[in-house]
Amino acid sequence: MLCNIYPRMHRRYSSLQLFGPLVDDFTNWLSAHGYHRDLIRSHMRATRRLERKLISRGYRTISEIHREALRACRPKDSQDDMFLAAVVKLWDRYLDEQQLLPPLQATAIATLTNEYQLYLGSIRNAKRSTLVNHSRTASSFLSQLGYEENPSCLNEVDLNAVEAFVRMRSRSISRVSLQHDITNLRSFLRFLSVRGQVRPGLDKQIDSPRLYTGEQLPRSLSWETVQSLLASIDRTIPMGLRDYAMLLLIATYGLRVSEIVALKLDDIQWRAATIRIPSCKSVSPPLLPLMDAVGESLVAYLRRGRPPLPHRQVFLRHRAPAGLLTPNAVGKAFLKWVRKSGLNIPYQGPHCLRHTLAVHLLRHEVPLKTIGDVLGHRSAESTCTYIRLAVEELRDVALSLPSNCISHQTAEVQP
Repeated sequence: MLCNIYPRMHRRYSSLQLFGPLVDDFTNWLSAHGYHRDLIRSHMRATRRLERKLISRGYRTISEIHREALRACRPKDSQDDMFLAAVVKLWDRYLDEQQLLPPLQATAIATLTNEYQLYLGSIRNAKRSTLVNHSRTASSFLSQLGYEENPSCLNEVDLNAVEAFVRMRSRSISRVSLQHDITNLRSFLRFLSVRGQVRPGLDKQIDSPRLYTGEQLPRSLSWETVQSLLASIDRTIPMGLRDYAMLLLIATYGLRVSEIVALKLDDIQWRAATIRIPSCKSVSPPLLPLMDAVGESLVAYLRRGRPPLPHRQVFLRHRAPAGLLTPNAVGKAFLKWVRKSGLNIPYQGPHCLRHTLAVHLLRHEVPLKTIGDVLGHRSAESTCTYIRLAVEELRDVALSLPSNCISHQTAEVQP
């Protein structure tokens, strides 16, 4: 691969003191991960600068390099040297996959949070996403305590230390997110008390922010705005075909972003004209009819837009490194097309399309039970929240005031 990229200058890179023996395989690895020719050239030029930094710090062979030394070559701000920052990450990943870097020493915080994850997985049978969220809160709490430098600090944890962490978190997140963090913190404190590392009862002394049922309205757009947004997506490019199909699925079936990225080719039954939704909140995935418009958008994407990668997931990355999408990528795609459309959409995520679908179905007199089944709600209470947005329909069920009440009120306001 290196000779194809640099037919006459490949020796400039293959003769490098540290990375020379690996650069040919490294360029093959980059190509296999979806990096195009010009981008590989840029990363190879950055590799020469990375080598000079390592040699200036006393490293003479690739076997002497450890992970911390490699990462120390990154610029403090990635925007100061984007390609150097990127190539450090790429060599880190490549050397790690080739098992050429010594394993990182587990930190005290990582060791304790790993034990906590095992506890949650074995005792509570928690899902992967739950384990990640709980571990993130636990790591943040331990970092604030200074556990890495002083593991014995847990013996001195009191209510003041807990409240200091809650105050710190409340400055950067909403009350809803803070409530989740406090729930995670309570669970972690119970785990520590069972092990005898903190005094028992701390988890019961934390106050949660007060949330009221129905205090916020669902985020909903007009149906015309949704149609305008979909129509504004450029379907002449592969990424536009993908994003149009993803957002159309959300607007048609009310899918969550986690369900979008989990959707597999096997979930689409073309002959039966059905689509199975990989719901994360139901035991049996719902089976819905495959609408013509959705089917056409999927066919267009699969034929002209989807990268030829050996993954069963329907939607894949179009930028290097090639691979699977994340839920954040769906949100970024939504924001990109909102900005390009110029529409007045104040919401920052595609979840508003799900809410819009619920209100749209409600206004077309679709039963609440059917709406809940389509959206994958566990209880009718979750679906009933959309009734508050059907303002015109609610006017029809309002009771008219008796005539004597109206005349009495009119008399009171007269001077």
